[in-house]
Amino acid sequence: MVSRLIFPLPGFIFLVSLALQGCAPTSINSNDDSAPGLTRTSMINPGENGVQSGSSLEAMRRGQLAESGPLKDVFYDFDHYNLRLEARETLKRNAEWLKANPSVQVEIEGHADERGTNEYNLALGAKRAHTSKDYLISLGISGNRLNTVSYGEEVSVCAGHSEECWQKNRRARFAVIAPRPAL
Repeated sequence: MVSRLIFPLPGFIFLVSLALQGCAPTSINSNDDSAPGLTRTSMINPGENGVQSGSSLEAMRRGQLAESGPLKDVFYDFDHYNLRLEARETLKRNAEWLKANPSVQVEIEGHADERGTNEYNLALGAKRAHTSKDYLISLGISGNRLNTVSYGEEVSVCAGHSEECWQKNRRARFAVIAPRPAL
């Protein structure tokens, strides 16, 4: 009997990208909860046919913290991926923006706080991204415009070790990745 090691695809891709690019800083600046050496920047750049923004991983590689842009983050309770009432309201506003901008595609990033194993947090981030995607689809957004990725705990916006900081990291973030070509 042949035994083989099976990697979950998002986790494997993430681990390969970390190996190639290095890891995010883990200490904090005493004046700010953001990771030191990273500057906050707006990721909204005019694309050829509309708004375009980059992923959190791309921003981290440039030494920056990504901002949400036109689509707002949704936040989750500890160890959960179900949508809270305020998350549903945020997703409704995001769906309205997506309906008004039908040529864009979105990457939904699932994130977790630092508690738990890397594997568990990658799986939790994936569930958070998929829950957000499913809700947007239920609001009339085409699933072929929405991609998901999980960064688990690896691409955090807050490096502190407190509930206030952890809450900021338990999120789904929406990156406008590319305008779709006109047909």
